[in-house]
Amino acid sequence: MQEVDRLTTERFGVPSEQLMEAAGKSVADVFLQQYGRKMTDPPERVVVLCGKGNNGGDGFVVARYLKEEAEQVRVYLFAKPEELRGVAAKNCERWRKLGDLTTILSAEDWAKAWEQVSNADVILDALLGTGIRGPASGLMRQAMEDVNRLSRAGAAPRPAWIVAVDTPSGLPSDGDAAAGPVLQAHWTVTFTAPKVAQLVSPQAGCCGQLVVREIGSPASLIEEVGKGSLRWAGPDEFAGLPLIRAAEAHKGSYGHVLVVAGSVGKSGAAVMAGYTAMRAGAGLVTMATPEPVLSIVAGAHPEYMTEPLPATTEGSVAMATIRSGKFAEVLKGMTVLAVGPGMGQHPETQDFIRGVVTETELPMVLDADGLNAFAGRGDLFRGKKTKALVITPHPGEMARLLGSTIAEVQKDRIKTATEAAKKWNAVVLLKGYHTIVASPDEQIFVNTTGNPGLAKGGSGDVLTGLLAGLIAQFGSKDLARVVALGAYLHGLAADLLAEQSDNSGILAGEVAQAIPFARQKLLQELQRRE
Repeated sequence: MQEVDRLTTERFGVPSEQLMEAAGKSVADVFLQQYGRKMTDPPERVVVLCGKGNNGGDGFVVARYLKEEAEQVRVYLFAKPEELRGVAAKNCERWRKLGDLTTILSAEDWAKAWEQVSNADVILDALLGTGIRGPASGLMRQAMEDVNRLSRAGAAPRPAWIVAVDTPSGLPSDGDAAAGPVLQAHWTVTFTAPKVAQLVSPQAGCCGQLVVREIGSPASLIEEVGKGSLRWAGPDEFAGLPLIRAAEAHKGSYGHVLVVAGSVGKSGAAVMAGYTAMRAGAGLVTMATPEPVLSIVAGAHPEYMTEPLPATTEGSVAMATIRSGKFAEVLKGMTVLAVGPGMGQHPETQDFIRGVVTETELPMVLDADGLNAFAGRGDLFRGKKTKALVITPHPGEMARLLGSTIAEVQKDRIKTATEAAKKWNAVVLLKGYHTIVASPDEQIFVNTTGNPGLAKGGSGDVLTGLLAGLIAQFGSKDLARVVALGAYLHGLAADLLAEQSDNSGILAGEVAQAIPFARQKLLQELQRRE
């Protein structure tokens, strides 16, 4: 990122002062937008903590813009003003002409300042930027640990909003585990592109909600300077997909999804998967479900078709579905297959799932009980006939597939997903905070949309239907990118819902309903960038 900034100035003539101004303004804009969605009144007490580097310079710019909106803005500099250099020094002087600046040079200074800091409505972290080397120490460390106590829910007297400027202080940019404390932000506004640590490090969660803002560096520089195969699943990655429908299109233009799902007591999983496939834009959707729950599934949405399947005594899919030739008939004319949501773990049903996955040539999305059928038998994926298999495990399911533990899966999520993708010749979507999408040809996407509102039953069923619906439309030629789009829209739909309510009450069905609005939001973002 330092090289990108340098080349932006040298090659394209954008002054570093202009880059810093754009960076600070973007943080203020994002914060005010998000704060306004949650609070009826503007912030009263804002604190900006600045270090002596360019990250601190960004902080001074943020303070200037917030001074126009907040009743009180206080800036604390953990250095002497004369220690600042370049554009950081210039922005420090600009701030001093507008507001007060308190220097923190000793433990006594910090103890005195803490009374004001701890009562702030908002704390902006501009202490340490991406150039940090080694753990924070001394006053910086003390300040970070004190602020972290305020960032937690239930903090006394109440949690403050913590916003990190470019990156949370103490987070190593290269993705290594931090040797010292990392400031725990609720929001991080970073510039030009995410840093590796913000996507995949053990402390990536300290970023909270990650927002990326352009500040004037051409996207071509990122491609030129960037190294490795890791990609952020941002809007630009999906610009080449045919997101806008042709005027002469018809339902046959967008594929036919077959969803094999549901069992007695779990019909809702099938309903949500099928409904989301339609919301995702599939031309046709057929639900294949055990006969005992057919009426429930069919009555949920008149837009999709249904096929009854022979059932076990427990009300799940029976092997007779394959032996009788019923399933072969159902498959005719289908474009993509989604298998697993709510199917249960009856031994006969698990045999059915394994038979379908290994013998069907259609592109396929496998989730939930579909994955449980392969617990400890992941090697069976290598014998499948389809060349386009997508599996969507959460860490527990991945651990069962690999015969390992959740801790081992989470230790290096990138490595886990990429090695599994190569081993099984499948696209792997590893769920969790910052979902990983990995392909056998070493494409790796990290998705940062979404919020804790997705931590609820049914979210995975919605994702299954969404992925199947997208593959039906866009095909499997660029499968990893299409799957990354699904993860992006899934999270963005939840984010749109969270703008209007607390995310704790978001329902999976509401996420499905919001998918078309997420797609519209993506199109608007791409149009804005043109």
